[in-house]
Formats: sequence, C-alpha cells, structure tokens
Amino acid sequence: MEKNVTGMDELLAGYAAGTLTYPAQALVGAHLEMSDCNRSYVSSLETLAGFELEEAQPVSIANRDAVLESILDGPLGDLNDNEPSDKVDDSATAIPESLRSIIGSSMDQLPWKTLLPGVKECKFGEIDGCASSLLWVRAGRAMPSHTHHGTELTLVLKGGFKDEDGHYVAGDVAFADGDIDHKPVADEGEDCICFAVTAGRLQLTGPVGRWFAPFIR
Repeated sequence: MEKNVTGMDELLAGYAAGTLTYPAQALVGAHLEMSDCNRSYVSSLETLAGFELEEAQPVSIANRDAVLESILDGPLGDLNDNEPSDKVDDSATAIPESLRSIIGSSMDQLPWKTLLPGVKECKFGEIDGCASSLLWVRAGRAMPSHTHHGTELTLVLKGGFKDEDGHYVAGDVAFADGDIDHKPVADEGEDCICFAVTAGRLQLTGPVGRWFAPFIR
C-alpha cells in the first residue's frame, strides 16, 4: 500500500483536476485500473469539481474551432477512466489501458537495457518534463541505494518490492523525493516489473551504487 499518504492524496487530487503531467496522469489512471482502494476518493473529487464547474460563470473562448481541434488531436486514450478495461489482456504482465499510449500493448518486443545484474530498464523518453520507464528486477534482487533530485512515482505492475518506507505489490504506487534515501528489494519468488515516472535526476548513494553510477546514467 501507499505509505506517503499526503503525497498520494495530492497526486490523486491533481489527477482528478487534470493538472498532472501526461506520464503521471497515465500512471495514476493505471493505478485506478489495477486497484480499487482510491477509486471512490477520486470519484468524490471529480464530483466536487463538477459542482464547482456548474457554479462557474461561462467565459467566451477565442478561436473556438482551433481549441476543439487541439483537444481532439491530443494523446490517445481517456486517462480519467477509473474502471478496469475489458480490453486489458489477462497475461501475467498485462499492461493497463492507461499506459498503452506510452508502453504499447505488449512488453515482448521492448528494447530492454541491462543496468546491473538482474536489473533491466526500458526508457520511453521525456514527456512534459518527466522521464518514464519500465524497470524489471529479478526476484530477491536489490536496487542500489539512491535518492532523488526531484520526485519519482513508481507503479508496481507485477510482483512487489520492499524499501525503508514499506511494502508495495501490484497496483500500489510508491512516492519518493529528495527526503527519501532508499534501497528497493524485489520480493522473493517473482520478478518485479514497475512503471516509473521521474522529474529530476536520480542520485546513487551507496558505495556499490556510486561505483556503477557512470554506467547507468
């Protein structure tokens, strides 16, 4: 479960308001597909936002046709659809609908890159100032100790991991920033696959991590 309650509440509020970056919006949408623990909360926030919108005074829009065209030409998929999609396949590493515009519909052909023994990453580039990637960690393997110059959101898609802040399983979101120095360890018995969104640079802090730093930047 999410241990940083304040950070998660702010994240969900931003999702309901539509103010998150595109990768973060997709990550939260996938969390809501995979887990029902925050759906009612987000639905309540969206209902309150609807009441505020009803009471707001109308404002004329300049270049109405151009604005409508930009909306229709936006990123594919409805990132505010909180219910699981019937289209999501039932494989062990099913990709939530909200992430498919970033990851695609399958992990089979992704260009994974080995970072460390038992740790692979697939990067999807930078969108809205945030980097997004998939991380695969072999069961029982530890990531190097690290902190962040910015924030990191991690959604568990398969398996689970533990760090100094708690234990996270499929559907959970972990929040980390510069105040957190942690060493995630994948659960025994099953490889861990996560979708991560980072704003800012990761900084390795342990002696082993500092040795590997030049190879994984």
